[in-house]
Amino acid sequence: MIEVNHVSKEFVSAKKYPGLKGALKGLVSREKTRKVAVDDISFQIGKGEIVGYIGSNGAGKSTTIKMMTGILVPTKGTCRVNGIEPYKNRKKNAKNIGVVFGQRTQLWWDLPLSESFTILKEIYDVSDEAYRERMEFLNRVLGLDEFFSQPVRNLSLGQRMRADLGAALLHNPPVLYLDEPTIGLDLVVKDNIRAAIREINEKYQTTVVLTTHDIEDIEELCSRILIIDQGKLIYDGSLEELKERYGTKRKVVMEVPDPVQTENMPLDEYLSVSKEDYEIWADTENSTVTVSFDKNKVQVSEVIGQMMQHTQVKDVKIYETELAEIVKAIYQHRA
Repeated sequence: MIEVNHVSKEFVSAKKYPGLKGALKGLVSREKTRKVAVDDISFQIGKGEIVGYIGSNGAGKSTTIKMMTGILVPTKGTCRVNGIEPYKNRKKNAKNIGVVFGQRTQLWWDLPLSESFTILKEIYDVSDEAYRERMEFLNRVLGLDEFFSQPVRNLSLGQRMRADLGAALLHNPPVLYLDEPTIGLDLVVKDNIRAAIREINEKYQTTVVLTTHDIEDIEELCSRILIIDQGKLIYDGSLEELKERYGTKRKVVMEVPDPVQTENMPLDEYLSVSKEDYEIWADTENSTVTVSFDKNKVQVSEVIGQMMQHTQVKDVKIYETELAEIVKAIYQHRA
């Protein structure tokens, strides 16, 4: 459904100089600055996939999405969406895609929501029969009928996001781009939006590309993620593979009679590892001691076994590395 082949995007602008003299120099100078926003990335997305496209601010996510929607033209490489090069055939491409931006709306601010949908129906040339069918489905999954007659300016943020999602899906596009679709929403509305996206994907096999900083969105919706950093694609795979590759840390929390004394145990001697391979700290308030370690160097059973040999262990909890911690480490170039 989506093919991105060795795509790069470079922005060229006049070089700026500080101060009044710099401003005058800028008028006659021909020096240019070049910014590579996207650097030779390639990937394919199949029909019906829900793919998370994530990266830190300024990594190149939005630039890639703009090339896939036809807003920007790549400096190098090619991009095809449902067989169309978006920037060469913008009108045809627009009928193939739906787009939701969390910070912007495609609805008419002063019109009732019903009028906005009527206008979009004509823009996308949706037949009366198809419109009735789509509205019946969208009302069921998004609950649009609760506020369908209200002006868009009177809608809450959660209602507007549901309305924007419905507007993007009115013409039943095969590809849906979602940019921060749950930003600023409460937990109940977030769950409703996610459930709607899942149902739309399952019923119509809609291909969804999701860009978000909300890791829960990724975990709830995506089976595959792409990570971009400084314009380069650095990871393309499943969540399980990502956790297996980067989530090597394990944490064991044990309830013990004397956490402070337990904290001073020489685990490095007992387990034949260096002190750099693990961390241990006490929590006197909860009467627990926590051991953090690399699962490739130390086994969970070894840690618990050594603890039980030297103190009474009343309870044990084992934690894997959370996805949020892995992604944060990648953003900070620590993974």
